[in-house]
Amino acid sequence: MTADVLTFGETMAVLRAQSPGPLRLARSLDLTLAGAESTVAIGLSRLGHNARWVGRVGTDEFGALIADRLRAEQVDTVAIPDSTAPTGLLIREQRTATLARVAYYRSGSAGSHLSPDDLQAPLQTGARLLLLSGITPALSASARTATTAAVDHATANGWTVCLDINYRSKLWSPQDASDTLTPLASQATIVFGDQSELDLVGGTQTLLDKGVREVVTKRGAEGADVTTRAAHWASSAAPTTVADIIGAGDAFVAGYLSALLDDQEPLQRLSRATAVAAIAISSLGDWEGLPTRAELPHLSGDTIR
Repeated sequence: MTADVLTFGETMAVLRAQSPGPLRLARSLDLTLAGAESTVAIGLSRLGHNARWVGRVGTDEFGALIADRLRAEQVDTVAIPDSTAPTGLLIREQRTATLARVAYYRSGSAGSHLSPDDLQAPLQTGARLLLLSGITPALSASARTATTAAVDHATANGWTVCLDINYRSKLWSPQDASDTLTPLASQATIVFGDQSELDLVGGTQTLLDKGVREVVTKRGAEGADVTTRAAHWASSAAPTTVADIIGAGDAFVAGYLSALLDDQEPLQRLSRATAVAAIAISSLGDWEGLPTRAELPHLSGDTIR
């Protein structure tokens, strides 16, 4: 079945301290999962869209956890078992509502072994929209090749291509990220990023001059805006009580793409995106607080009711 959105990348198991403070003082840890692409897929699924996620996981309990939980969220999950490498692990300590520290155990992980062959069948099945993250090509040479192949296929077949830059300094340098992501961004229909991330790939005007249709600037507590060659729209952030800011950007992208799939105009997309992000960060966890389709009538760009 053709998906609304196809995305791919690494999803890791997460051990998260249940209470704020240094990890060494934690009495217990929650076991969950995290991954930018899978968080967006969960968000889209909860909002009533068919989202397909593709990635490699180890043949271990963490890999089984990831596959089971994504499927429980009604994400069309293509979890490719890799017996040669473990599932990646992220350890997280929450210091305050807006400050968390993470440690990655993902070098040589199953997720980093993603290859073009892994994406062949899902790409042939089709999708309206391809979502890629700047994290995936940072993982390995094969993941970088897979990302390029996916973008080439999507553009050749007239799909909407969305790039969320998602720069991670623990994975690569700004220069390496720029060298890899700039040509990918120039092929995209929509590019998401904060101002520093957009600057890595040339900036808003350069992207528009290269043919990108929309540049979406995420400004955190200041809201967000959309720029095209013809117009500009801006939205303030929706007021909320912050419990955990991690995952806000992915929730924003899920809300924006949901409204795009619903044929909403740019300002309406921003309103849904900022509202989804606001409700997501009012709960602990990267994805646990993402709203459902039934909750959309209670969300607006100005308030969460």
